[in-house]
Amino acid sequence: MAVSSTNSATDATAAASSLTASASDAKATSERFLKLLVAQMQNQDPLSPMDNAQVTSQMAQINTVSGIEKLNLTVQGLSSQFAQLQAVQGVSLVGHDVVVPGNTLQVAEDATAQAGYELANPADQVKVEILGPSGKVIDTLNLGAQTSGVHSFDWQAGANASATGLRFRVTATSGSVNMAATTLVRDKVAAVSTANSVFSLELENAGTVPYSSIKAFN
Repeated sequence: MAVSSTNSATDATAAASSLTASASDAKATSERFLKLLVAQMQNQDPLSPMDNAQVTSQMAQINTVSGIEKLNLTVQGLSSQFAQLQAVQGVSLVGHDVVVPGNTLQVAEDATAQAGYELANPADQVKVEILGPSGKVIDTLNLGAQTSGVHSFDWQAGANASATGLRFRVTATSGSVNMAATTLVRDKVAAVSTANSVFSLELENAGTVPYSSIKAFN
């Protein structure tokens, strides 16, 4: 499934409209500023006229405003182009597996489920608990000491191979201190999306997730 051309066209149209509106606002601001400056010069006190420094300061201000507006327009244009480029490159990810945060177990045809976790710091003991559909612990894996980083594990489902709604949780400790652990699952990319100028992946099981949440590609 590829990127929707309709969505891309809509994003491009919205970006163009935004740039046009911004350009119009910048022009209107400059015109108002100049009119005020001219009016100020025409109505100045003849006995105490504006000096060159004041005029220069006023002109510097309008040039600064104009420059900022132009910079904003350039950044908006680049952002839109970058989002479209990401979508084009992202098409190559369709059909590939990725690792994302999650705790739902998917059992393969060989009755094996593979998942993982990420540790912010080393742990003396890591325990993985498999939870049934009701939330009750049906199996426990004691994985011992683990280093920081991403780790994976396999679980033999056995009699639970046909069960749905299986989940897992990870408990990591160092001495008596609980360590932060993020549960990870493997999923397949079904499509990519650039809705609202945010590059996201549409996964078969987890749904839509931002590209930034992807931990690994396979």
